[in-house]
Amino acid sequence: MRRCKRARGFTLVEVLVALAIVSIALLAALRAAGQATNALDELRLRQFAGWVAENRLAEHRARREWLALGIGRGTQSQAGVEFAWREEVIATPNPSFRRVDVFVSAPAEPERTLARLTGFVVRAPAGSP
Repeated sequence: MRRCKRARGFTLVEVLVALAIVSIALLAALRAAGQATNALDELRLRQFAGWVAENRLAEHRARREWLALGIGRGTQSQAGVEFAWREEVIATPNPSFRRVDVFVSAPAEPERTLARLTGFVVRAPAGSP
């Protein structure tokens, strides 16, 4: 009695199924990595927009400006990215304070606010430097 030894291994169908499973898993991982990259770009853009808003308020305070009521607009560059800002200056119950709301957006999408910051400026007392 002689037994034929069969070669052990995978069939072509088994190899194709394994390749299909691996390719689906790799595509899912690639998609997740792409979404993480997009989220990182969005966070980076929002961080820069926040700095623009902080810079606007800090500049008013440093110059000791007494801002007129109303809306002001402009642009500012941060880390090589151009941003559009809008400031709304509002009166407060205390006549020595003004509320400043700063909204920052990308110029290409002015309706999409990337950062919003509220601060206050104080009128310098008469005779102060």
